[in-house]
Amino acid sequence: MLDALGLDGVAEAVYRAMLTWPDEGVARLAARLGLDDAQVRCALDTLSELALLRPSVDNEGRLYAVSPEVGMEVILARQQAELAVQQQRIEASRAAAARLIAECADLRSPTSGSGVEQLVGLDRIRDRLKKLTRDVTSEVMTFAPGGAQTGDNMEAAKPLDAELLDRGVRIRTVYLDSVRNDVPSVAYVDWLAERGGEVRTVPALPVRMIVIDRTTAVIPVDNENTSHGAVVLTGMGVLSALCALFDTVWDSAIPLGNAKVRDARGLTGQEAEVLRLLGRGLTDDAIAHRLGVSGRTARRIAADLMDALGARSRFQAGMEATRHGWL
Repeated sequence: MLDALGLDGVAEAVYRAMLTWPDEGVARLAARLGLDDAQVRCALDTLSELALLRPSVDNEGRLYAVSPEVGMEVILARQQAELAVQQQRIEASRAAAARLIAECADLRSPTSGSGVEQLVGLDRIRDRLKKLTRDVTSEVMTFAPGGAQTGDNMEAAKPLDAELLDRGVRIRTVYLDSVRNDVPSVAYVDWLAERGGEVRTVPALPVRMIVIDRTTAVIPVDNENTSHGAVVLTGMGVLSALCALFDTVWDSAIPLGNAKVRDARGLTGQEAEVLRLLGRGLTDDAIAHRLGVSGRTARRIAADLMDALGARSRFQAGMEATRHGWL
């Protein structure tokens, strides 16, 4: 009951016994409480340290149990003083941590004055993203190329997504059309939409990008390998361009819950993008990477397009597509 004051069960029992039977010695107290002498002596030491016992004035050589009214006040005053010291230590630690954070920011952001912060290594990228998303106030806009995410990644994202949406933060994400065929991705998007998140898809995306509150953007140094590093952009000119890019892509994207739309040529957005990339001479593997699909899927879409055009080769498909006004 008095553990919070520094008294364990034995010390409390001995203290209560001494208040009830102030003339009892160690042996009698031990017998009354069913303890051995060593336990009682240890409890007496604890009580003395807490100033709940003091040498008796009336009976020399004996200990006197201080009344609870006085003893509790002494203990509480001591604890309050210890808390004040601890609070001072915490404040000193907080100040030291703030200085360290500021010093690290200076070391890591040699070009921060130009609105560009360089991040090298996945650890630093993830730390920076965590801080940015923790501080977001209104909106997160994301381009997510590369196809479907792993189930573990999507599960790990749910707590933060839920926390942001509960705070009223708008979350808008553009994925590739290929995620429409991935059951875990669709399930995650349904979960996100139920909480107010917005997801659309396009055949291809220009870059992986996260924009926070339209004031800060994070993009990879190498769009093909994000582990090579990233840059944090805060310059208003650059941010205005990136936000305009997002808005343009978002307006042309299709909500994930909607069926695939075919254009006047009878092509889906993904098929039209494959045709465009074929016209640029990209290989099946390169097209697959751009669309976030497997090489087999890219080859199947290309073969379907060739069949639709009545072509036997890619060159002939290009000629027929041009003749039909598809390119």
